[in-house]
Amino acid sequence: MTGAPHTVKSRLTALRTSFWPVPAACAAGAILLAVGLSVLELRVGLPFGNILPSGLAGARSLLSSIITAMISFTALVFSITVVALQLASSQYSPRVLRTFLQDRVTQFALGTFLATALFAMVVLAALPDRSNARLPELSLAVAMILVLVSSGLFLYYLHHITSIMRVSHIVAAIGTQTRRSIDEHVSRGEARETPVRLPPPVRVITASGPGLVDDIDMGRLARLARAHACAFSVLPTPGDFVVAGQPLVTVHATDAAPPPPVPEARVRAAVTLAVERQAGQDVGFGLRQLADIAERALSPGLNDTTTAIRAVQEAHDLLRRLAGRPQHPWLVRDDDGTLRVHATPQSFDSFLAVAIDDVRRAGRDQPRVTRLLDAVLADLRTVALPEHLPDILRRLEP
Repeated sequence: MTGAPHTVKSRLTALRTSFWPVPAACAAGAILLAVGLSVLELRVGLPFGNILPSGLAGARSLLSSIITAMISFTALVFSITVVALQLASSQYSPRVLRTFLQDRVTQFALGTFLATALFAMVVLAALPDRSNARLPELSLAVAMILVLVSSGLFLYYLHHITSIMRVSHIVAAIGTQTRRSIDEHVSRGEARETPVRLPPPVRVITASGPGLVDDIDMGRLARLARAHACAFSVLPTPGDFVVAGQPLVTVHATDAAPPPPVPEARVRAAVTLAVERQAGQDVGFGLRQLADIAERALSPGLNDTTTAIRAVQEAHDLLRRLAGRPQHPWLVRDDDGTLRVHATPQSFDSFLAVAIDDVRRAGRDQPRVTRLLDAVLADLRTVALPEHLPDILRRLEP
């Protein structure tokens, strides 16, 4: 197979880039740590003492203050993050919000504040009722250390959030993410594969609902095709929007006998539909984000040509990488060469349509932008594979 990896990897990537796992892990770790220390100190006993000379009343007061302060810190960080998301959405593009949500510093800041509050809550609940009982001195010390760490992290977070709001950071983050998608999902090499010729379809499986094609599980489709003695051809490409009832996958016979009925629900499940585009097999999503930033910057309301140029420069690097890679179809074959799955990736022409055509239309009255776009195409012409040259030359013609 060329291109698409297994959906399990895509799901792990989606989990890794989600906002909630890091704060949830911090919270769970804090609870487990607090329970473990409390059990060790109150039941087993540890050789610590005089960390908090004020006794039980002082311990309760300290932990209550920590809980109140950390909840306030968490609310403040959450509020600042929401404001940053609103500004980024209105000034750049709603599609760049995922870049902010994937920011590790923000995730660890919220996770640390939440973990500190939960740790203090568990220790407070584990305090003994008798004034002469042994206090969990080590747990109290850890709680104070977490407060110091949270205070330092809060100061760094304020610096960090102002840094990532800069357009140069946003554009660079989009470029880094898209380059990763290109390396994982766009094939290398120079020669085109022989065009695949499938027999006429014997059955068409339609989409059960609307959505954007997010991931095509080629391995899962291959196993289904092998089990039912047929071949599948996925019609939409990653990033395409399909509506309910639209043809999604065609079924082809691999021998003279018609294939047995295939489980349509399982075939549909192998083509993941989402409510929004995201990086992965949808390589063009990064170019879409950069084009959105450039178009928004070139609008009369902003008129920020410098930002548009920065977005085009990042798109130039991505297009240069794509221009040197062939547009191989995604294929899965058996060991004997029998084709089981065929899917079509996004075309180089579609990348140019987003990164060049859309921005040129928005910046037609900006000579700096039009000259830069012509320079980008001229550079792509020098490195592009022959199969991509017609798409480039057509845009260079006056």
